[in-house]
Amino acid sequence: MFSITVRDHVMVAHSFRGEVFGPAQRLHGATFTVDATFRRAALDADNIVVDIGLATRELQEVLSDFHYRNLDDHPDFQGVNTSTEFLAKVIADRLADRVHSGALGEGARELSGIAVTLHESHIAWAGYERGL
Repeated sequence: MFSITVRDHVMVAHSFRGEVFGPAQRLHGATFTVDATFRRAALDADNIVVDIGLATRELQEVLSDFHYRNLDDHPDFQGVNTSTEFLAKVIADRLADRVHSGALGEGARELSGIAVTLHESHIAWAGYERGL
């Protein structure tokens, strides 16, 4: 399996509901380093997985909807605990939508999967992987 990974970051604010979250129930900020990995079994005619520039641009576009926002106020997340794991899935699903729409080029339609990892810090991260 071949893969490429592009990286960006996003700064958000949010809070959680539930005793399991302890002090994170209060409004707090988070800066996530975001890795998006694109996978395919065989390289395309240009011997690439996907155009890195397009992958970088589309990740930036997906993250722009969250950057410098309080996710508690985001219309897509009303009443949702926006955990790191949850956000990784949202980002992966939105990238998959962009692959299907052709935003990453026609060759990207042959991708087999996307994995998104959100790094909360240098010692903790969470991720989500999905097929295409």
